[in-house]
Amino acid sequence: MSSLRQRAFGLMQAKRAVLAVLLAQAPLALAQEADDDVQPSPPSIGADIPVTYFGPPPSSVEPELIGPHQLLRSGTIDQEAGTIELPLYRGQVGPQQAPVWFILTDTTDAANAQALGLNHAPKLDYADTCRGVRDAVMEQDATLTFDRGTVDFSPNRSVTPGDESPFPPQAFTPGSVGDDFYSPLVRILNAGNHVYNAPVVASAVDSATLDSFCDGDVDHSLVHDKVVRICPSEGTVTLALTPGFSFAKPVLYLSFDANDPMAAAMEGATYAPALNDVAVGRDDSAFSAVERIFAIANGPTNLPTSETGGVAEVHPQRQGFNSALRGEGGPLNVLGGIPTVATDYSPLWDLNLGMWTTNAIEAGYRARVTEEFQILGLVQSGHLTGPGGGAFGSTGIIVNCPIVHRFL
Repeated sequence: MSSLRQRAFGLMQAKRAVLAVLLAQAPLALAQEADDDVQPSPPSIGADIPVTYFGPPPSSVEPELIGPHQLLRSGTIDQEAGTIELPLYRGQVGPQQAPVWFILTDTTDAANAQALGLNHAPKLDYADTCRGVRDAVMEQDATLTFDRGTVDFSPNRSVTPGDESPFPPQAFTPGSVGDDFYSPLVRILNAGNHVYNAPVVASAVDSATLDSFCDGDVDHSLVHDKVVRICPSEGTVTLALTPGFSFAKPVLYLSFDANDPMAAAMEGATYAPALNDVAVGRDDSAFSAVERIFAIANGPTNLPTSETGGVAEVHPQRQGFNSALRGEGGPLNVLGGIPTVATDYSPLWDLNLGMWTTNAIEAGYRARVTEEFQILGLVQSGHLTGPGGGAFGSTGIIVNCPIVHRFL
C-alpha cells in the first residue's frame, strides 16, 4: 500500500473512531436537529412584499388545510431547539412498587384525546395481543400502578458505522432496554379500559434525584436518551424531536421505543422486545395496529471535499441512514398517515426500508423522497428495492413514534 493510501486509510479509520465516540457520548446526535432540512421557507421569498404582509396560514382556519399545525397539543414546542416540553406523570410497577416516570402521547379515547391534547389513535386497540399492551389501574392519587414491565436506562448507547458503508452499523448498543414485558402501551382497567401510549422516560429513581436535572445536563444512565430536561417538582419533561415527512408535509415526531436493538440504538430509543407481539405487514387493513414508516438506507449524502473528511456544503437532497450515520443529521424518514392528513394514524410504525438501485443512482434518479405514494411508485418502477435488492415491504421492525407537529 502506498504512503498516500496508508495515510487516507488511517484518516478514514480515525474518523470512524471519532464518530463512534461522538455517537456514544451525544445520544441525540442522530435524531435531534433544528430541522433546517424540513423547515419551510417563508412565503415572502420571491415576492414584492415582506412576510408581515401575508395573512395567517389556512391551517389556522381548518387544520386540514396547508400550514403549521401542532398535533400533540399537551406540550410546548421549541422549534429552534427541536424539543417539546410535556407533562411528566408518576407511577409504580409490580409488587415492589418501583417508581416509574412516563408521558402520555396517544389514546384510543377520542374524548380524552381532545380534552388532554393527545393524539387520537383508535388502532391501538388492536395492539392488545400477548405482550403488546400492559395493564394498569389508576390509584386514588391519580398515579398508575402497572402490572409489570420495567426499563433499564443504565446502558451506554453507542453506534459504530460500518466499514464499507455506514449502514448497517457494525456495532450498536441501545441506551435503554425494556424487560420481556415492557410495552409503552397500557390499558387502564378502571378508567374506561382505554389504551394509552405511555412511554417510560425514567424508572427506579426518586423525584429528588431527577430534580437535579431541572436545569438540564441530565444523566442518561438514569433517563431516556431523548430527555433534555426533567423536573418532577414542576411536573414536566423536555424531549428531543425528530424531523421527517408525511405526504410531502415536513413534520416533527417523538421516537421512544423499538422492537429491534439496532433500530433502538440508531434512534436513541428504548429496546422493547414485547412489541414483537404486535403484528406487522398489514398496514391499513382490518384489525391492524400499525401504520407504515418509510426509511431510505442509501439516500444522498453530503459531499466530502478533501482527505480530511471536510464537507463543502449540505446536500439539499440529503436523506437516509448512511447520511445519519455520517453525522449529517436525522434520517428524514417518511411517515404514512397522520391526523388531519389521513384516517389511519398509529404511533406504532411498521418500518419499510428502501434502497436505491445502482441503475437508479447511475441514472441520476436518486433524490430526497417525502411521501408514501411517491416511494411506492419508485418501488413499482424498480428504482427502489428492499435491502440487498430483495422485495420491498415490512422489515418486521416496529418503532413507537408519536406525531407532534406538522409544518405545512
